[in-house]
Amino acid sequence: MDPNEFRRLGHELVDWIATYREHAAEYPVMSPVRPGEVGAQLPAGPPPEGGDLEGIVADLDRIVMPGITHWNHPCFFHYFPSNTDLASVLADIVASGLGAQGMSWQTSPAATEVEDVVMEWLRGMVGLPDTFTGVIEDTASTSTLTALLCARERVSHFCQNRGGLQAEDSPLVVYASDQAHSSVPKGALLAGFGAEHLRLVETDDQHALRLDLLERAVEDDLAAGRRPCAVVAAVGTTATTALDPVAGVADLCERHGIWLHVDAALAGTAMICPEYRWMWRGVERADSVVFNPHKWMGTGFDLSAYYVRDPEHLVRVMSTDPSYLRTAQDGLVRNLRDWGIPLGRRFRALKLWFVLRSEGVEGLQARIRRDVGNAAWLADQVAAAPDWHLMAPAPLQTVCLRHVPAELAGDEEALAAHNAAIVEQVTASGRYYFGTSVLKGRLIVRVSVGAQPTEREHVAGLWAALQAAAGQV
Repeated sequence: MDPNEFRRLGHELVDWIATYREHAAEYPVMSPVRPGEVGAQLPAGPPPEGGDLEGIVADLDRIVMPGITHWNHPCFFHYFPSNTDLASVLADIVASGLGAQGMSWQTSPAATEVEDVVMEWLRGMVGLPDTFTGVIEDTASTSTLTALLCARERVSHFCQNRGGLQAEDSPLVVYASDQAHSSVPKGALLAGFGAEHLRLVETDDQHALRLDLLERAVEDDLAAGRRPCAVVAAVGTTATTALDPVAGVADLCERHGIWLHVDAALAGTAMICPEYRWMWRGVERADSVVFNPHKWMGTGFDLSAYYVRDPEHLVRVMSTDPSYLRTAQDGLVRNLRDWGIPLGRRFRALKLWFVLRSEGVEGLQARIRRDVGNAAWLADQVAAAPDWHLMAPAPLQTVCLRHVPAELAGDEEALAAHNAAIVEQVTASGRYYFGTSVLKGRLIVRVSVGAQPTEREHVAGLWAALQAAAGQV
């Protein structure tokens, strides 16, 4: 494709995206296609000759759009808010157009230096002290794995330079709550700790990590000759946005020399508002922190903000230094290939830069406060309604609830089927998309508020739909 053709088709596609965003609310939120329907519309093999993108917009409408679940829809209430602000869309176009490779400073100095600056902006925006240094990773899963690798190497005095964990006399142990994200067990397995050395500690009635049980688990492992290595504390768990007691966990970790990693994947964005920072009080004592601007900040997937207190340790664990990567600027600049697992790095910082310039701190704060306020409104409606129960506190933008009619009270199997039927009926309409989860053995209805175009009217519409369905199923 030559630049003239790119210019013509690019204008057409930008117009197509803008029109889609203007009319996103008119689509069914969840894709209605059945497995295989999209793929069946594609040719069995690739075109023998290229050079023809005529009709691609029509094909997007015909083939792709029916198979899209619309995360940018105002009635998207599932999983977590993961919108792509249009400023972020433009940044992705620029990054792809430049084709920059940011593995070292020399390969594209702007990719490193823009990242350095915007990560400092972000650190200050969420109130982290300047003892932290940030780097962009792809997802919180990668950031948590990186944290566990760093913890492993600090506690084992760099076993990777000897025989690895297989040569250690005492096994290392990782701790988290039983509400921790699935990336924590996955990271512990990938980092070589082994399932037998992962402790998922019970939580309290607020679904937060119990400090007394964590302390007991650490002491039991010490007595058995095992070495406590890392604790992952959650600020905003996936199911309920529960808040682990970070300050108390930090006390324990400091006493025992344990690495503390704070997973605030969703909730970290809320810390742009100073009034919510109590939720991670003690975070300044963590060894590493992660949150995702691609959740709730409008920065398009994927962009995870990973902060560490000891960047030299991170670089020592992650660095590689083959001759073909050495440059004259080494030692004077950050080579970001040494700050994470991948060698190659896209110019992700452009997305964050564009969004921050477009929205500003005050714009982001207003959106967070709106969403938390809308979730609080829904929680109040549920608490006041007969036969409806809140299943967890709602400190942020996620509301966990269920319908408990008197005739089903105490019958968990029947209640699970009843609430699942409510969700199925409402989502089948195509107007709303949300889901269920299982919280300590009980099926719950989970509503995550926070899509960019979501206003009170959309939350109120969902609540009316839930009540109507409860009376029909």
